[in-house]
Amino acid sequence: MLTYQNPVWDGYMADPFVLRWAGMYYAYGTNASGTSRIENDGKIFRVLRSSDLVQWECVGGALEPPTDPPPEACWAPEVAERDGTFYLYYSASSDEGDEGHRLRVAVASHPAGPFRDTGKPLLPEENFTIDAHPFHDPKDGKWYLFFAKDFFDERVGTGVAVVPLADDMQSVAGPVTTVLRATADWQIFARNRHIYGQEWAAWHTVEGPFVVFHDEQYFCFYSGGAWTTPDYGVSFGVADNVLGPYHDEWSATGPSVLRGIDGKVLGPGHNSLIVGPDNQTEYLVYHAWDPAQTARRMCIDPLHWTPQGPRCAGPTTEPQTIAVQPPQGEAR
Repeated sequence: MLTYQNPVWDGYMADPFVLRWAGMYYAYGTNASGTSRIENDGKIFRVLRSSDLVQWECVGGALEPPTDPPPEACWAPEVAERDGTFYLYYSASSDEGDEGHRLRVAVASHPAGPFRDTGKPLLPEENFTIDAHPFHDPKDGKWYLFFAKDFFDERVGTGVAVVPLADDMQSVAGPVTTVLRATADWQIFARNRHIYGQEWAAWHTVEGPFVVFHDEQYFCFYSGGAWTTPDYGVSFGVADNVLGPYHDEWSATGPSVLRGIDGKVLGPGHNSLIVGPDNQTEYLVYHAWDPAQTARRMCIDPLHWTPQGPRCAGPTTEPQTIAVQPPQGEAR
């Protein structure tokens, strides 16, 4: 057993995604303000490495800065491996406004990079796309890209959508399908928000998708609301098909998987999910602000599957134990 205490990485590490490969964990995250380059090597997105989810070391930056056009901000990296090649999906904006973000993909031969951008946006016809999440469907063997985009009807704001990926993993191969939209007031990001050249009375946010296939159903985790409020956190929708329809009636009054603790943890969210070093326990990996809002840092806590759906045993702030070996009698 090891002991951990959140945050497990003291530096800025927003939107954390963890990949397990060849017995090691690799974590990727958004840098402070989304614009800073990694120290020493000039690349974008910090890469951390660990053998146990607890003790992490920085191995440099992931992404060679694109030049066509050079980005002002890059957000929310996630990595997928297929046939020994690694694909890093992220969003980049060539100007200082949030509206300019578009999804892109970069390729490498190792999870630590260096990743090199393919030179084209994935969904150029969309106005705004962020938070790419590649998902391999175990039922049909195909890859899909979940992401967040903006909607301008009913509860206006950001929601989650999905599109099939082509065999090259570098382009899309079908229409965009809506997955989850805001349905409740706790998902309001801001009132009287000025964006797209006008003011919106209430702008909602459902973002940061991460999909898990569990008990023959698809669970789409998401983060909702405004990180500055106690209501911000992680909830989920569920479907029988990878393209939906997804339903989410248990989130009417707030996030059901993970939410903040007044005075201790602010805005826990944008999660990924990974199996721990005991090859059995699942851990929710997420970022959270300290109460002074100095940085969003990477945290982990166990995820449990209950009759009411997935529930995270967190956010925790006190020392916790983590198993690093399989239960007695089970082989690695």
